[in-house]
Amino acid sequence: MTRLCSTFVGAALVSLSLCAGCGTQRAAVVFRGGGAPGAPGLHRYEYVFPDREMDVFDAQPPFRLVERVRIPAFHSLRGVAVDPASGTVYASVGGNGGSSGDGALVAFDLFTNRVLWRRAFPTGTDSLAITPDGRTLYVPEGERTMGDVWHVVAARTGRVTGEIHAAPGPHNTIVSPDGTKVYLGPRNSRFLVVASTRTNRVVKRVGPLEPGVRPFTIDEQRALAYTTATGFLGFQVSSLRTGRVLSTIPIDFPPGRSLGSPSHGIALTPDRRTLAVIDVPNSYVHVFDVSRTPRRVADVRLTHSMKGKEHPCGGDCGRAGWLQYGLDGRYLWVADDGAVVSAAANRVVAYLPALANSRYLFELDWRGGTPIRTGGRSGIAPRQSPGSSAPG
Repeated sequence: MTRLCSTFVGAALVSLSLCAGCGTQRAAVVFRGGGAPGAPGLHRYEYVFPDREMDVFDAQPPFRLVERVRIPAFHSLRGVAVDPASGTVYASVGGNGGSSGDGALVAFDLFTNRVLWRRAFPTGTDSLAITPDGRTLYVPEGERTMGDVWHVVAARTGRVTGEIHAAPGPHNTIVSPDGTKVYLGPRNSRFLVVASTRTNRVVKRVGPLEPGVRPFTIDEQRALAYTTATGFLGFQVSSLRTGRVLSTIPIDFPPGRSLGSPSHGIALTPDRRTLAVIDVPNSYVHVFDVSRTPRRVADVRLTHSMKGKEHPCGGDCGRAGWLQYGLDGRYLWVADDGAVVSAAANRVVAYLPALANSRYLFELDWRGGTPIRTGGRSGIAPRQSPGSSAPG
C-alpha cells in the first residue's frame, strides 16, 4: 500500500492511503451500467454488498445477476452510499466504536471497479450518508460508543473537515433530498437529531422516543419521521416541525427475540403512501397505509427464516434486517432474508441468496453509460445527478 498523505483531527492522526493493494477481482460478466457505454434507455439496478463483494442485479423480474465484483477492501461493512454524478461508492468498514475498535472509509469507482482511496479513522465508523451534490459525507463514529460525533468528510479526498455533536451512539444517517438537513440516529438516545448541512449545527431534536433510535425514514413533504426502537416491535410517527411524537404503533405479533431491534428495517414507497416495517423474530414484513392515520393492510410472510448468521461473515454477522423500496415503488427488497416482495400483491416473488447475506444495498439507475439517480435503504426520495433528466 502506498502512503499518499496524512492529517491531524484534534490530537489524532488520520491517514489517507492510495489503495494499490486493495484491488478487486472481476467476475466473468462484464458490466458498465447496463450494457456498453452509451447504450440507450434507462437501466435500473440493485446493488447488494455481501462481505468483500458487490453483486449487481436487474431491479425488475427476473432479477438476474449482471455483475459480481470481489472487493477485499469492503470487509466488515458498516454502511454504503453512492454519488451518481461521479459513480463513486463510499463504504464505512471495520469497527463501529467501543469494544469493536476503530473503522475506516473506502471510496470505490464504479467505472473502473477500482478502489480510489482508503482513510483510517481514530474512531469507529458507521452508517454514513452523502449530500446530493456528492461533495460531503456524514460519518457517525459508531453505535458501540457513548460518544456523540458525526464526522463531516470531504467526499473527494476523505479528509475530515468538521464534526457534529448530536447524541450518544452515533449510528444511522439520512441527508435530505435538497441537501439542507442531515438526520442523525443515535442508538443510545431517545431523540432523533436534525442538523443543518450549512452550519453543521443541531437545529432540532425529535422525541422523546422509545429508548434507542434504530432504523428510520423521513417524509419531508409532510414533515414526518418514522422511527423504530431497540426492543420494540412497531414504529413511531413524529412531527419534524414540532419535534413531538404523534403516534406509537405497536405490532401485535409475538415479540420473539432479535438482535436488539425486532423492527430493524423500515421504508416508505416513493409516493409516501405505504410504509413497510420488518419483523425479524417472526420473519414477516408488515405493510401500513400511512396516507392518513397509519393502518396495517398486509402481513407478508417471508419464505426464509432470519435466524442464523450471514455467510460470509464480515463483522456483525447476525441477520438484523433492513428494507428498501425500489425507486418505482413496485418491489420491496428485504435484506438479511433475501426476499423481493411485490408491492402490488404483497407477496414474495423472488429470492436472492446475496441479499440474504447482507444488510447493505441501494438502487442505482443508469441512462446509457451514465448513472443518474439512486435510492438507498432508508427509503427517502431519490438523488439525481446534476443536469440529468428524471428517468420516469
